[in-house]
Amino acid sequence: MLKVLVAYATKHQSAQEIAAAIGDQLRAAGLDADVRPVDQVTDLSAYQAVVLGSAVYAGQWQGDAAAFLTSRQAELAARPVWLFSSGPTGEGDPLELLQGWKLPEKLKPVADQIQPRDIALFHGRIDPQKMNFLERMIIKGVKAPVGDFRDWDAIHEWARGIAQALMTEPAP
Repeated sequence: MLKVLVAYATKHQSAQEIAAAIGDQLRAAGLDADVRPVDQVTDLSAYQAVVLGSAVYAGQWQGDAAAFLTSRQAELAARPVWLFSSGPTGEGDPLELLQGWKLPEKLKPVADQIQPRDIALFHGRIDPQKMNFLERMIIKGVKAPVGDFRDWDAIHEWARGIAQALMTEPAP
């Protein structure tokens, strides 16, 4: 059975919940999926494919996810990889809200070397109850929409597409 790593970095659990939903969809399709925080991943040798995602703050991935992508570049390039970002809040297409942004600029050269199968941008969630005082002041200052804007249908569809690709393509 094909084994897939779904690794994530998160600050307030929104990206973790997206990763868990992706893992659930992969398992429902018959794949063996491990969902783990990126800082707990020490070895990729057991995995034939990787889905890596991060929460986005101020246009940047979480440091653990960016470091993982950069330091594991050669290992990731040797297997199918999908990347996702969780960030914008508000109504509308997240790509339009961020004017086509999918990945931090400084990570694009690394992604170009890895050649991910897809890079997705999903809406995120802002829950002031989970934020510290400074974070709440920043959110208020930039007038970011507060609430849960994640599109679970889009997340599930994206994950099913990954499963389909892995089930129909020969293993690496």
